[in-house]
This record gives sequence, C-alpha cells and structure tokens, in this order.
Amino acid sequence: MTTSVVLFTRDLRLHDHPPLRAALDGSDAVVPLFVRDRAVDAAGFAAPNRLAFLADCLHDLDAGLRERGGHLVVRSGDLVDQVCAVAAEAEADEVHMASDVSGHAHRREERLRDALGAGGRRLHVHDAVTTVVAPGEVTPASSDHFAVFTPYHRRWSECSVREALAAPRKVRVPDGIGSEPLPGRSDLTGLSPGLAAGGEQEARKRLTAWLRDGITGYADRHDDLAGDDTSRLSPHLHFGALSPVELVHRARAKGGAGAEAFVRQVAWRDFHAQVLSARPQASTADYRTRHDRWRTGARADEDIAAWKEGRTGYPVVDAAMRQLRHEGWMHNRARLLTASFLTKTLYVDWRVGARHFLDLLVDGDVANNQLNWQWAAGTGTDTRPHRVLNPLTQARRFDPDGAYVRRWVPELAGLEGRYVHEPWRLTGRERAAYDAYPDPVVDLGEGLDRFKRARGRE
Repeated sequence: MTTSVVLFTRDLRLHDHPPLRAALDGSDAVVPLFVRDRAVDAAGFAAPNRLAFLADCLHDLDAGLRERGGHLVVRSGDLVDQVCAVAAEAEADEVHMASDVSGHAHRREERLRDALGAGGRRLHVHDAVTTVVAPGEVTPASSDHFAVFTPYHRRWSECSVREALAAPRKVRVPDGIGSEPLPGRSDLTGLSPGLAAGGEQEARKRLTAWLRDGITGYADRHDDLAGDDTSRLSPHLHFGALSPVELVHRARAKGGAGAEAFVRQVAWRDFHAQVLSARPQASTADYRTRHDRWRTGARADEDIAAWKEGRTGYPVVDAAMRQLRHEGWMHNRARLLTASFLTKTLYVDWRVGARHFLDLLVDGDVANNQLNWQWAAGTGTDTRPHRVLNPLTQARRFDPDGAYVRRWVPELAGLEGRYVHEPWRLTGRERAAYDAYPDPVVDLGEGLDRFKRARGRE
C-alpha cells in the first residue's frame, strides 16, 4: 500500500484542496497532518484570538475527515522534525503541502525538502492554494514583482484561474499513526468577547449568505462603518477554511458591480502576497524608506497607550480600536484611518501598530497586515505616501449619523448630530455631562504640521 502525507498549514479545508487531491490520486492512503509549529509560537504570532479560531478550524477539519472515513493527525514541535517522523511512521514516499509567502515559510520549505530528501522522500509544493494567482506568476518586465497595485490588478484579472476542486468522498488513513489531542478554546484565556467562530462549515455558510444577501451592494456600501456591509470572510481566508479560488469563481458567477469590487479586494490580498514573497524583509523593514525618525519617549508612549485603549479623544478612531479589542476584527475602512492616525497624526512607528493588530486580529496575516500598515505609513506601496486621512473627514463621510461611534463608545451614546464626532466642541454643562470621554491627545493641525516637518514637506 502506498501512502502520502498531506501537511495542512493555512489551508484548513476539504473543498478545493489541491495537495489533498494530488495525494489521494497518487496513493492508496494519506495521513492528514497538522503540526503546531513551535517556531510560530517563539516568534510571537500565536495570539489567543487566532489560536481559538485555529482550534475551531482543526475540530471542523477533523470532523469532515471522519465523515469520510479518516481523521486528522496533530503533532507539535519543530515542523520539519514532526513531518519527517510521521512520514517515517507511515512509510510514506511523498509529502504534499501548499506554498506560502513569508520568509519563515520559505525557509521551512527548504529545510523540509532537504530533510525529506535525505530520507529518500519527495516534497510536492502546490501553488494557488492560499492565493488565487501564485506569487511570481505575473511580473513586470523590469522586476520580480509588481510594486504598484493597479498594473498588477490589470494583469491579475487576465490570468486563467484554475477550477475549484470538489471535496473528497473518502479519505483512507493508515492505522497506527499517533496524534495529540485537538486543541480547544477552553484551553485559552485573553480572548476577545465577540470573537467569531471558525471552521470550514462556518466559512461556507457565511460565504453562501454573503453571495445571497450582501455582495450586490458591496461597491456602494463597503466603506459604511455602521452598516458593516462587508463579507467578514477574512479570518476564514487567513486560515484557509475557505478557498480564495472558489471565492473568486462564485463571486464572478454572481456578477455585477458589487462582485467586481469584491474580487478587486481579493486581488489586493494576492498583491501583498507577491510583494512579501519577493521581499520577505518587508515584514519588519520599510519597503521604501522615508528616513523617518519616529517619536519615542514618555509622551509618545502615552499617545500609543491612548490609541490602543480607544481613548484618543477622536471618537471614530476610538470606536474602531474598541471594536478590535471586542471582536478581534475591525472594519477595513477603520483599519485605514486608525493606521493613518497612529503613523501620521501621532507620528509613531508603523511596527508598533502592526504588532498591536497582530496581537488581536483573528485574521492577522503577515503579508496583509504588515504591508497594509506600510501603505498607511507611506513606507510601502502607496503611490501617494504622504497622504493623511483626517479622522473627522473620514467620520463625516463614512459614519455620517454617528451610529458606529455610538455603538462602540457608550460614553457618547447620548450625543446627537455632529457633536458625536467632535465632543470637545461642547461647552459648559453639556461638556461636563460627557467628561468621562477624554479630550483629543493632539490637535489635528499640529499633528499634520509635525508630520510634514518630519517628512521635509513644509
């Protein structure tokens, strides 16, 4: 009997899973394996919210495999050591896995290939599993990756997208391969109270509901903070409980302006993946340096704490930061304006904000998180690197009735009209009634002047 190992990483699903399909087609039995990689823990990426969502995904994946006659094998430790050990136990000739884009993923793949090869085994790495278009599939004539989204999107839209694969009907797993118990949410502390549930079944239910009720109006409403007319599929995409290939096919089949706008956002995800794949150092270093001398010291620390706690005195910023803490998720428009506020209005290093987001976001993806932060800071791929998003302008445009602010900043729930976005304009007894809410940590004009001086744009 021939056996292959299928290593699940950020592709925790049975539908549209090329590594699993290839292993099933080429072997009599497979070992579905997930390794809790201690290197990920050591690097500080094992945040409670993501661990909880991961536990949901693993339980769901195991249940789906059991319905098909198999089960999931879970190990923990050094990934290369554990994969090699399982391959030896199963007498497997091949290991199949999805490609990934971070520097850690590249190094891990090289180590695994070498270690398996030393034992006479082969590693097969499959592209277009966690992205629609593989990094490096489309490149400009003068570089190994696109540095600007618009030309990338043009080429990306012209690419042929492989067909989505059906989930297997049967999965045969050889006997005698030991597994650790599946992790559970009950083992974790420090979770966001409103954290969503994970797993492929949940992802597919959400996708079906989104295609039925939400995507049609996406082009017009996706920036509406209070309306929250977004798919909320990003956590499921991050963990691979949902296939981006299947998502694009189904969205395009739906058609219309909403679907077109939504697919464009999926292209942004692939864009960041190809940037990070080509420039892995961009996860921690400026993609394009502006020679910033970011603020440090006691006053900067106070501003950072106020930003994290949602007490900057700018209600739309504070609402967004409180949503992040409560849900482990934040509206995309809110991510942009809070990032701009930290890096440009407060002039704080983008890495501080990126780290805080990774500590809380259930969809905390290295490529998208770090490169979106760099975009907001003007050190990344933004073609207008010195743009500053004014929080009052953003609030009036994307939360005109103040409903988003009132939802997340209860101290201001009784305020009506324009004052909900500018409570400091209240005077006398009216202001005293809302004194639980702080005054702004910085005047917007002063913050803008400071940023312009720092960037030499006075």
